[in-house]
Amino acid sequence: MIDNAHGPDPAADPAPGPVTPDDLALTLRLAAATLRGAPADADWSRPAGTLAWDCWATVEHLADDLLAYAAQLGPQNPPRDRYVPFRSVRLSPGAPNSFVYAQRESGPDGLVEVLEASGALMVAIARTASPDTRAYHPWGLADPAGFTAMSLVETLVHLHDVAQGLGLPWEPPAEVCHRTLGRLFPDVRPDPAAGPWPTLLWATGRGELPGRPRRTDWRWYAEAPTAG
Repeated sequence: MIDNAHGPDPAADPAPGPVTPDDLALTLRLAAATLRGAPADADWSRPAGTLAWDCWATVEHLADDLLAYAAQLGPQNPPRDRYVPFRSVRLSPGAPNSFVYAQRESGPDGLVEVLEASGALMVAIARTASPDTRAYHPWGLADPAGFTAMSLVETLVHLHDVAQGLGLPWEPPAEVCHRTLGRLFPDVRPDPAAGPWPTLLWATGRGELPGRPRRTDWRWYAEAPTAG
C-alpha cells in the first residue's frame, strides 16, 4: 500500500527516474569529503546516531556492504538463493558481522580509504554488469540497479548516523534521495513539504514526518521490476 498521507497526487508526481552508478559515485565522493572534514580530535568511538555501533564500526560496516554488494554481482552465475560465501567475523558481541575491516593504526584517513576502495568497486561493477544479471538479497532478487540503490541507501543513511555521532553536516542531493526512494521504497512518497531526504530518513526509521507515525519496523524492496 502506498503511504500517501502527505504525498502528492500520483498523477502530478513525476517518476524520479532510475538510480545510476553516477549517483553512487557522487554520493561516495560527498561521503568521503564529509568524513575527512571531521576534526583531528574527533572521537570515532562515539555511538553513530541511534545505532548501537560506534562511528568507526559503522563506516567499516558501510564499506563491507558496498564490497559485498559488488561481490554478489561478480560471479559469472551469481547465486540466487544465498550470499557469495566470504568468511565474515564479528569482532565483539553486538558488533557488525563483516569481512571488511580497516587497520586501526591507519587512523581515520585509512578508514575513509577503505570506504572509497569498496565504493569504487561497487561503482565499477554497477557500470559494467549486464542489466539482465540477478543476484541474491534477502529483500528480493535484485538487478544491478537494485544493488546500486541499496548501496545508495546504505551510504546515505549511515553517513547520517556517523555525522550525528561526530557532529558533522550531511545533506545529500535531494534528487539522489528521490531516485533511491523510488527504486527501493515503492510504498513511500516523498513528503511535499519536507522533501526526499527527510522522507528517506523517515522511511528507514531515523526521522519524524508530520502526520506519519515514526517507523520502528521497515524494509526496502530490492527485487528487480518485471517487464510489462
